[in-house]
Amino acid sequence: MPTKIEKDSLTGKDTTGHEWDGLRELNTPLPKWWLYTFYACILFAAVYVVVYPAFPFQGATGMTGWIAREAVVDDVRNAQARMAPMMQRLREATPQQIAQDAELRGFAIAGGRIAFANNCAGCHGAGGQGAVGGFPSLVDDDWIWGGQHDAIHTTITHGVRAGESDAERTSMMPRFLADGVLTLPQVNDTAEYVLSLSDRSTDAAAAQRGANLFAENCAACHGERGEGNRDVGAPLLSDRIWLYGGDKASIVRSISYSRAGVMPAWGGRLNPAVINMLTVYVHALGGGEN
Repeated sequence: MPTKIEKDSLTGKDTTGHEWDGLRELNTPLPKWWLYTFYACILFAAVYVVVYPAFPFQGATGMTGWIAREAVVDDVRNAQARMAPMMQRLREATPQQIAQDAELRGFAIAGGRIAFANNCAGCHGAGGQGAVGGFPSLVDDDWIWGGQHDAIHTTITHGVRAGESDAERTSMMPRFLADGVLTLPQVNDTAEYVLSLSDRSTDAAAAQRGANLFAENCAACHGERGEGNRDVGAPLLSDRIWLYGGDKASIVRSISYSRAGVMPAWGGRLNPAVINMLTVYVHALGGGEN
């Protein structure tokens, strides 16, 4: 409730005349510098409203006519104009030619890194390390379809089992258990044999039985000793790099029900120069082959 203004006995300052439950409010004005700053901000805002667009009305452009959206468009257009000669060279060159030209390679690596982050890192990881579950690593030398420039370019352009291109990478492994080709005990024996290719089998008798099953059902694509076949996208089975997991349960799952990972066809989404840059960048991650 309001009371008369009087001096506070403890601080010697005037009170405002307000009191709450016996507590009086001191009259402590804001510092002058704070008030001046506040007034300056108000003045700046008033000028900004007049000079620059500040209201969501159609055609409200302020006195300057400057619009941030149009400025960004102009910046992008100018950047594209500056890069146009280099992008033309990248379109006309093959990935191998780009890799052999120091200037083109530097530009391609820089641009490819950005394109990879925008389009590929979500599956393959920021550094191309991949992940178990169908996302291949791009930094080792274990390639399903090949790690040469041409092979990488084809995979990026046409995709894998995406149904977007007649030239896409396609390989379909039978669902040996689901389709009744093998029984569960036979799948188990085959898995033991596959494990034996990398010296990891714990059941020699099952692995021996699985050798015949592997020869009859798997060797045509994966090779007699699991060496793989890049022409048909059949992975190498004799090392310890596995796309869907290399433990026995994962191998049994793959044999029983197959795997069918999908990669988009980027040829219809990215221009040829960007695909060439991506090819060179992926090849340079560490697993590229000559």
